[in-house]
Amino acid sequence: MLIQHRLIDAVREACHADPRLDAALMYGSFATDEADAHSDIEFWLFFLPHELADIDRRAWCAQIAPVTHLVRNEFGTDVVFFPGLIRGEFHFVTTDDIPTVRTWPARGATVDRMMVLDRRGRLRPVLEGVPDHPPVPDAGDDIEALCGRFANWLILAHHVAARGEILRAWDALGHAHRHLLWMTRRAEDSTAHWLTPSRAAEADLPPRVVAELQGTTTAAEADGIREALRAAWSYGHGCWIRLAQRYGRPLPDELFDEIERALR
Repeated sequence: MLIQHRLIDAVREACHADPRLDAALMYGSFATDEADAHSDIEFWLFFLPHELADIDRRAWCAQIAPVTHLVRNEFGTDVVFFPGLIRGEFHFVTTDDIPTVRTWPARGATVDRMMVLDRRGRLRPVLEGVPDHPPVPDAGDDIEALCGRFANWLILAHHVAARGEILRAWDALGHAHRHLLWMTRRAEDSTAHWLTPSRAAEADLPPRVVAELQGTTTAAEADGIREALRAAWSYGHGCWIRLAQRYGRPLPDELFDEIERALR
């Protein structure tokens, strides 16, 4: 048994023992049954509205296991580090936030695997209304927009690299890579991990494709950035053509020519 399984059991016990908590759910790789020894544990905790302000979040998480540190990430989620560098993501919210679950793009797991606690039966019907899987672009306009966003980040990376802002170019190239992964998943009809396109990419995509994508990466230095931009464009250009042909979209040949000249 992974240590995370013991932590999850402890979270479940803490949820059922806390009368201030009205509902709770688990999400992420342990809910989807894709977890391993490196996976996080992830929960939403819906407290009664008048109780949340008095919750000591670190102390609540310390019921599960010793907490070596707690930080609120850029998305407002409390992230705790348990021994062994195991991460736990905990959303401390109120029952007023239960309806917002309907806005999620997908569950990714069955309702039964996600449910931890639902004292008044308010959470389950909302969760049941969330799609199993996220919507994947399957219309010409959406595909064209996806490819265009790849070009946007690639061109930005080209310009800031030419200005000498190598770290900024490296950052922009990372955004281009994310869109390149989405284009690849759509072109290869491998969309199981659409929300996080890099997840399990080595397992989901053909080895030749993985090798080409690896060739578009680099360290943050000027010559490497230039070569990575050329490689990213060469591969992305091919994906764009494949997708445009599949969805019957015109190709922006003038833009293609300009990018080719700029990166040559």
